[in-house]
Amino acid sequence: MTHDNTNRVTPEISAYLAPRRLDEALQAMADGDATVLCGGTDLAPQTESGARQYKAKLLNIRRIDSLHGIEIKGGEIRIGAATTISDIRRSAALAEAAPVLTEAAGHFASEQIRNAASVGGNLCNASPAGDMSPPLLTLDAAVELACWRDGAMQTRRVALDQFFLGPGKTVKQPEELLTAVVFKQPAADFVGRFRKSGPRPALEISTVSVAFGARLVQGKLSSVRVAMGAVAPTPLRARHVEAALEGQPLNDAAIAAAVAATAQDAKPIDDVRASAWYRAHLVRVFVEEVLNDVRRD
Repeated sequence: MTHDNTNRVTPEISAYLAPRRLDEALQAMADGDATVLCGGTDLAPQTESGARQYKAKLLNIRRIDSLHGIEIKGGEIRIGAATTISDIRRSAALAEAAPVLTEAAGHFASEQIRNAASVGGNLCNASPAGDMSPPLLTLDAAVELACWRDGAMQTRRVALDQFFLGPGKTVKQPEELLTAVVFKQPAADFVGRFRKSGPRPALEISTVSVAFGARLVQGKLSSVRVAMGAVAPTPLRARHVEAALEGQPLNDAAIAAAVAATAQDAKPIDDVRASAWYRAHLVRVFVEEVLNDVRRD
């Protein structure tokens, strides 16, 4: 056992594993007693502060090739869980197909952290302020979860809007590994935008974030998706804002209705980074901004 300066007791890591194959990683996780390491940009500060503890096994998944990369095939986009935020930001394919995602990646922390942080790690951290969650929610994304059971790999898909349970909590079981994020390739008339607020444009946890996605045909919106971060215990779909916009022309009246509907979706709290009033105000401002931005284009 080891002790820090505050006399906190932390368990020792008894094994460090760095498999190259997914099946090896899943077998190592089968007993639910492994801590998964990918970029470590959330894990390291959390364990250092005592917010989390390492389990007996530390499992580094960065060497597993199948967990990396961005693939567009059969009308579906698949992003491996170990794909870095920098990879997403630099992806020409994503910039063409889902620019809301590359835009969000550009506001994610610093260049050094983007080079290490993975999309899977960002989602599994389940922060209400996680930057990648809102844009992925507007894309109707799902996550793939894999485990080793009865001598074979088994997988399931969970819609991202059903994945988060609360701050730091998801439906993923201890023996499961998030292996990919998947979503249908957006239609050619899909438009998307992302806004984030913090004391600085990047290098900062979101005070509030808003992502918007929809099809825009002859000035009318359909398949509207609006997502918000840092205004509830989990990243969320803003269903009332979506309903105010669905099927409507993108005009002053629709934008005003969407802004008013934010009060039914956003339920922020006061904390050390911002007051509930300020967050509610920012949500209204951001919804108005993204809609006007789309209208100008």
